[in-house]
Amino acid sequence: MQLQFSFIIPVYNRPDEIEELLQSFEALETKTDYEIVIVEDGSSISSKEIVTKFDEKLNISYFFKENSGPGDSRNFGMQHAKGNYFIILDSDVILPTNYLTEVEKSLVENYVDCFGGPDAAHESFTNLQKAINFSMTSFITTGGIRGNKNSVDAFQPRSFNMGISKKAFEASKGFGRIHPGEDPDLSIRLWNLGFKTKLIPQAKVFHKRRISWSKFYIQVNKFGLVRPILNKWHPSTKKITYWFPSLFIIGFDISILLAIFGVNWFLYLYVFYFLLAFVVALLTTGNIKVAFMALWAIGVQFIGYGFGFLESTWAVGVLNKDPESHFPNLFFKQK
Repeated sequence: MQLQFSFIIPVYNRPDEIEELLQSFEALETKTDYEIVIVEDGSSISSKEIVTKFDEKLNISYFFKENSGPGDSRNFGMQHAKGNYFIILDSDVILPTNYLTEVEKSLVENYVDCFGGPDAAHESFTNLQKAINFSMTSFITTGGIRGNKNSVDAFQPRSFNMGISKKAFEASKGFGRIHPGEDPDLSIRLWNLGFKTKLIPQAKVFHKRRISWSKFYIQVNKFGLVRPILNKWHPSTKKITYWFPSLFIIGFDISILLAIFGVNWFLYLYVFYFLLAFVVALLTTGNIKVAFMALWAIGVQFIGYGFGFLESTWAVGVLNKDPESHFPNLFFKQK
């Protein structure tokens, strides 16, 4: 099959991000033709003027639609795209110059109907962005939960950097209304339909994550709330690893309690873990300030995700609450 790529990019009130992303498209080192489909998801701050600046340089289409969430906007973009293989990006990423070359090379060598790529921190990122990126991607936190390059059938691509064939999109009907969590839900449904997924390690993007500590907590808390819902929808995908952040914070509370009574060895395990995390962060980022901030990021991630996971497990898994009725902020309404 001759691959024809269409990049699908939803945007919501982020014209500055779109400009940076489109600038990185200009710098791509590839001879492969592709199109870019920008879907403005009901923004009050339009990106149209920014997009228009690139009309003569890039094969780009711009659509404005009523706000209905990123999943529905990606579906809208794929419905209006001309290619047979869609690459979905978040508006807050920047592409390395070899991105499309690596994607095409991998798909030609080992074709799958859905792939995901990793994210990394660019040298221009703030220390906060670098610290959060480390926490979100490191093997010593939860970075490996969604799978790795050796688990082709278990890798759940994320929609900040994800590819899906037109065939797979049409068979699955694309993303659902849950957010976050629409991307692992789609991956699981694709598996059930017989499609394969994989990670392309070389197809990384620089993920800016324009975020504060409070926004980061809200984000990871939602990730924790979503996972038990996905487990209920797709019981065969349950993993003990999804419990790790919750068990981590429960164990930490127990270690503090034991230390009050003079039993310190459990607390020492946590001290050792954070020392190890600091060393790994320092070696990874080469920045001592980022390494210290990474410890805080890990704590925020584990607490936010862990409490969210426990709350949702109790509500959805034990009390059998309807997910959409109990957590309406996790679902976009059907238009």
